[in-house]
Parts: sequence; C-alpha cells; structure tokens
Amino acid sequence: MIISEKIKALAREAEEALAPHFARIDAVSFENTQKVMRAFAEHRVSDAMFQSSSGYGYDDRGREVLDALWADVMGAEAAIVRHSIVSGTHALTIGLFGILRPGDTMYSVAGKPYDTLEEVIGICGNAGDGSLRDVGVDYLQTDLNSDGSFRFDEIKNNLETYGKKIKMVFIQRSKGYLNRKTLSVDEIGELVKFVRAIAPEVYIVVDNCYGEFVETREPTDVGVDLIIGSLIKNPGGGIAETGGYLAGSRRAVELASYRLTSVGVGSEVGATMGQNKPMYKGLFYAPHTTAQALKTAHLAAYMFEKLGFDVEPRWDEPRYDIIQTVITGGERELCAFCRGIQFGSPVDSFVTPEPWAMPGYNDRVIMAAGAFTQGSSIELSADGPLRPPYTAFFQGGLTYESGKIGIMSAAQSMVELN
Repeated sequence: MIISEKIKALAREAEEALAPHFARIDAVSFENTQKVMRAFAEHRVSDAMFQSSSGYGYDDRGREVLDALWADVMGAEAAIVRHSIVSGTHALTIGLFGILRPGDTMYSVAGKPYDTLEEVIGICGNAGDGSLRDVGVDYLQTDLNSDGSFRFDEIKNNLETYGKKIKMVFIQRSKGYLNRKTLSVDEIGELVKFVRAIAPEVYIVVDNCYGEFVETREPTDVGVDLIIGSLIKNPGGGIAETGGYLAGSRRAVELASYRLTSVGVGSEVGATMGQNKPMYKGLFYAPHTTAQALKTAHLAAYMFEKLGFDVEPRWDEPRYDIIQTVITGGERELCAFCRGIQFGSPVDSFVTPEPWAMPGYNDRVIMAAGAFTQGSSIELSADGPLRPPYTAFFQGGLTYESGKIGIMSAAQSMVELN
C-alpha cells in the first residue's frame, strides 16, 4: 500500500501535538521500569533461574522467584505466573472457579464482562457445559452510568439486599467489546473502599487485561483481592509467547492455585519446560513495550479523529489501558480498517482478514493480527464484532515506529474506501 502525502502530513501534525503526552508516557514507563528493576535486584534474579524443569517441577527455583517477583511488582501478597495458562479467559476462569462455590453470587459492577466470559459464567451457551451457572453460581450485573462511573446507589442496595450470597464483586477494568470508558486505578480504589464499608468479606476481583503498566499503580495497590491477565498482552512485553497470571491476596491466590492444579497441591508444582526466561524477560520489557503501544494509540486517536471518525479515548484524554476504539460506522468500513492494519503488520502482511464465527463470541468477528506470537494483543492488532456501531478495537505496537506504520496504513485504507 502506498501511503499518500496527506496521511504522512497528518501523522507529522499528530506527533507535534502529542509531544507532551508522549513525554508523560515516557515518565510513567521510567517509573514502572524502576519498580521492575528493584524487584529483580531484591529477588537476586540470576541465570540459574532461567533453567528448565520437567515432570512435577518440584523445587523449581526460577518458578518460585518469578511468582514472588510478580507479586512485588503488582503490589500483591502472592502471585501465580504460568506458561500453561493459555489465555486471559483461561486465567479468569481459574480465578472465578477458584473462589466461587455453589450458592454464591458473582456480582459484576462494571457492566457485562468480556464476550468470552459469557459462556464461562453461563450468561449464554449450553446448559451442562460446565459453566458457573451449571454448578450453582448465580450472576448479578450493574451497568456503569453513561459517563462511565459506578452506580454506587444500586451497588449499595444490591450488596445489602443479597448480603453474604454475593461472594465476589467483579470489575472489568478495560472496555472489552463495550463502547465505554476504561476504569482508572483511582476509580477502582474508590469502589474498593465503598464495597469494603458494606461487605468487608467479599472478594473483589479485577480483569486487568490491557491495563498493566499503563499507570504507576495496579488495582492490587488499592486493595483488590485478585487481578488477572494474559502474558501476551502488556505484562509479557512482547517476549513471553504464552501464559497468564493471577496476583493478589495470599488466600485468593491460594484458592486460584487449587483450581489451576489440585486442592492441596496448588502452586507448588508445575514444570517450566524452558519457559522461565521469556517470562522474566517479558516482565523486564513490559513497561517500555506498553509505552510504545500507548503512543501508537494516541497517534491513532489523533489521526482518525481528524479524518472525521468518533474515537475513544480522544487523542488528548488520559488513558488507563492500551485500547483505542474507532467507530467506523459500517461493516465495509470496519473490514477496511482491519485490512489496513494487517497490511501494515510485520507478519502475514499479505493476508486479507475476513469475518468469521470465532469460538466464544456471539457475533462474527474480524481480526487483524500480523503478529510474531499468535493472538498477541500487545503486538499490532485490531478486531471488532460485526454489529452496530461497527467499532474497531485497536491495540498494541511492539515499537512506536512499527505501530505508526500500521496506523498510517489503516488510515490510507479508510480514505481509499471513501
């Protein structure tokens, strides 16, 4: 694809306007890198911890230190980091089933969770497949206000009405496939204080996907019991090729570990099979790589807003995750956006993405992901469900330079379509 002078000029204009925002992102990245490096030093990370184990993986020092390292970086008491966790949805499933029991209620206070959790919870899907609803766990939901804030009155009423039946308050930090704002750590912290005053024993769990290292604090720093995410998003730094994590209070992580392996065994086993090094290295890179993705998102917001599209967040607004949305307005437009991103990717740039019925989704989804690691959302990618208002959810960029090329390619594709 040939990028026009108009698009190149718009990118230069964007970078001039975004200079102070880029400087702020660099400052956050530096502070988070300091935090990571302090943890590496305090835990005396050495080459011996990169070695492989097999079988049960007893006494795998690298695995044990990695868990402790992650806990410190995330402001948590404990953590589990495993290459055997296949996705963010898998990690969330481990956490949900680890804590919830028959007769409990899971209460989502930030609207509907991400689409792939619907069958896990039992909101949709076939009875008998093994969802939370199948095992007797109820589900309750409160949507956010139109301005993206929590509905505190409704939350208070439900916590008082249902009492101890509500075992878990669940928060999705990022927007998922919803057209809403992402929640900041401050907003989550305010909710934590509010919930604790009414129901101090409830577990507060956050789907932290896409939010790690965007701010200098994580939800566990403000009292959340458990945060959960994927290593092929922010915290893997583009180095980890698979895996997920759960971090939080010692008891919450212990319960999750029993679901990961078995009761009584928990996190004491698990062969690392040569995967320790990329997980350590990914954590080291994570603050910087997240900053590259944030800069790419700002650039996308500026350029597409100037081209006449509705975007969220806007180019000059604060960000609490790496996701940028562009409302394309139609199926053709959404597909053109994703195809432009694919063309501007380092891998499979010659491939034309087509919508398809992906497992776990109710609508057909189109995905552009020219990534070194399949499905990696910290790499340049874009996707969206084929339903109004046909929103493209863009994220990633291992380097700002490559992300810029992808954004310019997507913009050119949209301009040529119209």
